[in-house]
Amino acid sequence: MRAAPSRTARKALVIAAVASLGAGLLAGCADDGDDGSGSSSEGGGGKTKITLGLFGTFGFEEAGLYAEYEKLNPDIDIQQTVVERNENYYPALVNHLTTNSGLQDIQGVEVGNIAEIVATQSDKLMDLSKYGKKSDFLDWKWAQATTKDGQTIGLGTDVGPMAICYRKDLFEKAGLPTDREELGKLWAGSWDKFVEVGQDYKKKAPSGTTFLDSPGGLIQAILSSETERFYDSSGKVIYKDNPAVKAAFDLTAKAAQEKLVGNQTQFQPAWDTTIANSKFAAMSCPPWMLGYIKGKSKPDAAGKWDVAAAPKSGNWGGSFLAVPKSGKNTEEAAKLAAWLTAPEQQAKLFAKQGSFPSTPPAYESAAVQSAKNDMTGDAPIGEIFAAAAKDSPVQVIGPKDQIIQQGLTDNGVILVAQGKSPEEAWKTATKTIDNNLDQ
Repeated sequence: MRAAPSRTARKALVIAAVASLGAGLLAGCADDGDDGSGSSSEGGGGKTKITLGLFGTFGFEEAGLYAEYEKLNPDIDIQQTVVERNENYYPALVNHLTTNSGLQDIQGVEVGNIAEIVATQSDKLMDLSKYGKKSDFLDWKWAQATTKDGQTIGLGTDVGPMAICYRKDLFEKAGLPTDREELGKLWAGSWDKFVEVGQDYKKKAPSGTTFLDSPGGLIQAILSSETERFYDSSGKVIYKDNPAVKAAFDLTAKAAQEKLVGNQTQFQPAWDTTIANSKFAAMSCPPWMLGYIKGKSKPDAAGKWDVAAAPKSGNWGGSFLAVPKSGKNTEEAAKLAAWLTAPEQQAKLFAKQGSFPSTPPAYESAAVQSAKNDMTGDAPIGEIFAAAAKDSPVQVIGPKDQIIQQGLTDNGVILVAQGKSPEEAWKTATKTIDNNLDQ
């Protein structure tokens, strides 16, 4: 979905960006036609083989975690199969879960799919609450993979706590404060105040620049800070009747009409060009976005960015590890999944790969506390993103969240930036979404 780039794109660019945290080389991925299924019990030399089916780059192998676990457990042989894109991986996973066959010992699940897995496939998956420690995880992350009767079918890997990345040089030219603390206070608690700062930016904006990169980034950030968005807690689709969704749409449309945002769709070539050419001053920014900024910027942009707290905390991205009951090595697989997602290992992943931990104990580690980024200079990014992660709401996630989010963006607010009225754009968006939901 264009609501966010693929895990591969996010992780690859994070690796390029977080230079001070170390950089890892991406391991080769399986061909997208390979669904990553098929578990077996015996590895080489009579060892117990634990297989993982993943998508994109989770980073476990690249960070040396498999090798470390095998050293700690000499009788275990870990092997992974990786499908590059989740849109190819996930349908195959659902098919294998439905038929209860062809599954690997551990399967990755994207946050956008976790609600559907919890609602429809939990009986095929182990309860991992007996292996992972609930107290180690963010409350909302644990809740996302937990059924109504208390079964936790996935242990969280990374998260995407939201902040605001901004260009200090462009803010200064527009007469705005450049101090991250001062800016955070200007818009604290209100996305309307954030847009008002954009209006102030426009008054003295450097030629050819907008306050924000895109309408898609703004509406994504606003909605990420809401507890209820597209579904209610009973699973009913409520996006058209939810005042919070309409308010987010209307505020984004207002910013688009006033040309406070660019008219590009995120993660498309034309949008990439606006990053390279410094055409906007701020953007919604989870940790992995720093990698995207680094990958698309010219060298002279290094150090010109900074990071401030968002008006309200929210999350954009993240995944889980699940253990199918049909596996031949469920006990060993569950132990491995718990170890890979424990705070110590999540801190190592952040240091090597830039994956932001879903475990608050990791936030006290040196890897997080001292984290710096080439693009944002001395900004304490670990502290900023940790605070946002802790304050993010326990959000209701529905099975078709990605379809709704993309519809509101690609068939909605972007149209306002391109000249349509907000009323026309809302009608187009809701019609497109409803048609896709009916399929």
